[in-house]
Formats: sequence, structure tokens, C-alpha cells
Amino acid sequence: MNRTTLLLSLAGLLVVGALVLDGAARHFNPPSEHPPTHVAVPPPPATRTGPDQSHTVVQPGEAPINLLLPVGVGKSPTGKAGPLELTGKLSGAYVMTGPGEAFAWFELSARKPESARRVPVNLALVLDRSGSMMGSKLEDAKRAAQALVKQLRPGDRLALVHYGSNVTTLPSVEINEQTREELLRAISRIEVDGSTNISGGLQAAAEAVRPYTREFRVTRAILLSDGQPTEGIVSNTGLFSEVGKLREMGITVSALGVGEGFNDALMRGMAEQGGGFSGFVSDSAELASIFTRELEQAASTVARNVNLVLTMPPGVKSVEVMGLTSTREGNTVRVPLYDMTGGQSARVVAKVTLDAPSASGTEMSVLTATLSYVDVTADQPDQVQLALSARVTDDVQTVRTNLDRDVRVHAIRALGTQQLHAAAEEMKNGNRQGAVSLLDNARRLFGSSASALAGEIADVDAAQAAYGKAHSDSDVRREMLDLKKKTMKSFGQNNSY
Repeated sequence: MNRTTLLLSLAGLLVVGALVLDGAARHFNPPSEHPPTHVAVPPPPATRTGPDQSHTVVQPGEAPINLLLPVGVGKSPTGKAGPLELTGKLSGAYVMTGPGEAFAWFELSARKPESARRVPVNLALVLDRSGSMMGSKLEDAKRAAQALVKQLRPGDRLALVHYGSNVTTLPSVEINEQTREELLRAISRIEVDGSTNISGGLQAAAEAVRPYTREFRVTRAILLSDGQPTEGIVSNTGLFSEVGKLREMGITVSALGVGEGFNDALMRGMAEQGGGFSGFVSDSAELASIFTRELEQAASTVARNVNLVLTMPPGVKSVEVMGLTSTREGNTVRVPLYDMTGGQSARVVAKVTLDAPSASGTEMSVLTATLSYVDVTADQPDQVQLALSARVTDDVQTVRTNLDRDVRVHAIRALGTQQLHAAAEEMKNGNRQGAVSLLDNARRLFGSSASALAGEIADVDAAQAAYGKAHSDSDVRREMLDLKKKTMKSFGQNNSY
């Protein structure tokens, strides 16, 4: 077992070590249809050793947590309700004095507009035509691109970019019958050539659509690739930086990987940095429907350039955003999120490490969350803010009897999903023993809230069974990608195909 796997496994075991201890076999067998009833035990002494972890770790023999704390609702400085709503709460109403941890849960929801309204779109379609695309992948990509062109409406704009080692650009045109036919013919003439210059394709797309970003409320680049970048900028961090520049220009980026040779971490990371969607597409025949969904997503966007900023007050040492890209600057942590249409949502779970004041009974500010975005309908920036606080106590039992049922489940789900994501990475690295160990860790974590996380337990069981039958490299990669897709959903993100 390599050092990374060992550390991840030990981390998981430290968390699950305090789960219900009524028999080790229970952790390895699927739960029964009727989970055993928790038996209440006398409260433990109101003392502790070490940092308080009761917000997450299930205590041996503890009674079920049924308390639901009030949900906080974010407010706009203007007092008006915009397209996005922010709600959230902490894992408990109390925190222990001294060092400890708590969890914060946030839900971002896009309100459905009173009447459906299609927004004209300014698009760039960026297609890989490198040698590895030869055959059905390129033909399916061309058919999907032509289907997209046929669905565009007069007033929309489209730039066509295709790249191998070199980049070819058909400049952005406004859609009418003549330009539609020109685009269809240009797509039909694309042929495989060269290596994979993703950065060149992105840069050409930015140049093509940037002159029209002020005219259009939604601008999006849809990138397709089947391989690793081999020309231009080839590092993940370098490409993430390029995508970040596009987002600053007002250009959303979606990144779609097709086939078996693409870099899944790169595609997902570019979508996270670009505010768009990611896709792990094993069958290129699916591209037509995915391009259609990209167009629908762009044309019905109600909020873009969405960011959640978490501000840490004194006493809060760090914030770990579970499963999502985040950057810390001073006492703030920024989480870039994706453009949203009416009815879409995103969940963010954060682990907060704190050192609460020694004065029991005082109110402690734990986090202030600011959701900022551009309101597409009003075509102007807006924000929503929500402050979360807890009361400080020196009594362990007071903390435990005032924990929130739902946020604790969200926290356990996020911790287990971290183990699933690490398992997928070990599958990719060919470390079967490490992957199985991490899957077991995830199952033990989910099992501590078996009734609430039955779906997650079923996912782990399915992944273990499928992985056990996967012997070829192709089968293992397919199971790895499928598991990563599940982790995105479990982390509360709904921007993947």
C-alpha cells in the first residue's frame, strides 16, 4: 500500500473508529431492511479529553439524534429576492469551549422564473480533431455539432473552433439561414490531424466570443477532448489558470471528455474553474444529447459567475470545503460554483476547525457566507448573505443533545464520499488493495447513519461488486469514472453528465 493510500485509510479509520461498537462484523455486512434500534444509554460524564468531535463522530451506544435546528435564510442587501436563495445551518446549537470542530451546511437554490424565458446565447464550440479522434468519435462529434447548429435560433451567435496541433477558427457569426448552412458545411469538412492543443483551442474561443460578451448576457465555450493535452499548455494548473481567465472575461467553460483516454481530473477541474458542466462520455453517440443539454442550460441560465465566500471570524482556525475546489485568502475561503437555471441547486458542506472562547454561555460567530452572482434577467450583480453562530458551553452533554440530525448526516455523507473519491483515484493508479480498503471505509461511515444513507450504502455495494468483476484496464477505468460521477452527486453538485 503506498503512502497516500495508507494516510487516507488511517484518516478514515480514525473517524470511523468511534462508530457504534456492537460487533465489527456489522461494518462489513449490508444492513438489514430494518436497521437495529439504537439503545439509549446514560449520558457520559460532562468531561472530555482532546478536541471536541461530537458533531461528527457517532458515540458508542448513543441514542438517535432527532433534533432539527431552524434553517437560516440568507438576505440580500437590497431586501429584494433575486434568482438565487441561500439557506444553511450548523451541525449544532452549541460548541465546546476550547479546540473543536463543527460542520456547516449550505443549500443554494435557483428560483424558477414565473415565465420561461429563453436568453440569446453567445457560444463557442471547441472540438478536438487530434489523431486519436479518428473514426466514430470524430464522426459522432461532427453530427452532434451539426445538430446543435440546427437548434440555434436567429439572434444567437456561434464560433466554431477545432484543434489538433494547430487551431482553426470559424469566427463568431449571428445565426441566420445563410450562416447556419456555412457552419454545417464547415463542420462536415473537419478531419483528424495532429496532437492535442487544448489551450490553443480555449484561447481561440475566447478571442472569437469576447467582442460580443457585452451584448449577450450568457457566453459559453463548450470544449470537447478525448486525450491528454500534448501541445501548448499541458499542465492541469496551467489550463485551470487559462479557464479562470475566460471566466473573468464573462465566458463560462464546460469541459467534456469522450472515450477512454481523456484526463478526468482536468475536465472536472476546468468545469469547476469555468462555472460550467463536466462530462465523462464513454459512448460518443451520446454527444448529440449532451450538446443539446448544454444549449438548453445556457439559454435558460438565471445566474452566472456564482461564488460562495465563507468569512472566518476570530476563533475559527480553518474551513475545509468538502469535495469542492476552494481557495483561501486571509480569513476568507472562496468556492467557485456553476451557472444555474431555474430549479437547479448545489449543496456545500464545510468542516470548521475552531477554538471557542472559555466563557461559557457566550454567543460565538462561526461563519458568514456570502453568495455572489450575476442576475441574468436584471443583467447586474447581486448577493445574499447568511451568518451562522453557536452558543459556547463547557458541558459535553449539552453539545450532544443539541446536535442537528440533518447536518450530521450531510457531514457523514461528505466524509464517506471523500473516501469514495480516494478509492476511485486508487482504481486509476492500479492499486486494487488500496481501493477496496477505502471502499470499506466509506461503507463503515455511511453505515453509522444507515437509515438516512441507504442509497449511499447501496452505491458502495454496487461499486464493490462491479470493481470485483472488472479485470481489464478498460473495465477498471469505466468503474473508476462511474464512481467519480457518483461522488460529484454525493458532494451535492449537479453540473455533470
